[in-house]
Amino acid sequence: MSTGPLIVLVGPMGSGKSTVGALLAERLGAPYRDTDADIVAAEGREISDIFVEDGEERFRALEREAVRAAVAEHTGVLALGGGAVLDAGTRALLTGLPVAYLSMDVEEAVRRVGLNTARPLLAVNPRRQWRELMEARRPLYTEVARVVVATDDKTPEEVADAVLDALELKKK
Repeated sequence: MSTGPLIVLVGPMGSGKSTVGALLAERLGAPYRDTDADIVAAEGREISDIFVEDGEERFRALEREAVRAAVAEHTGVLALGGGAVLDAGTRALLTGLPVAYLSMDVEEAVRRVGLNTARPLLAVNPRRQWRELMEARRPLYTEVARVVVATDDKTPEEVADAVLDALELKKK
């Protein structure tokens, strides 16, 4: 019987969920899974294409199913897409799991993501859009998180260490 993921990472785009998730999996000797990658693999196209061609509502439905499957099946480190926490059912699924919210401020987001890349929700006035997204999402990330780890000015290795320390998990 599966006990669920060892660690679930949530946070905004560019917070390092994929990079830190892979590092955590390596350090814990566990598999790594990313629900955005699951969606891309299942659909055979990029998330930005799904948004443009099918709309956000269709993407969110795919995301809900990807998260549900991953939480049920995966026993390693799991990274969720930045907007996965918007769904109440997803937030309920995360209850009781070791969830780490990787936080960052807008200046760090600008530095990492550039806010001018192919991010469908940041197409117009990316700084303002990012701030508005975070105003809506920050309380949801905080709601599901057991721990919050600030990623500003930290290397992925430092963030991984902070997550392991905060969740009191031992490196392999």
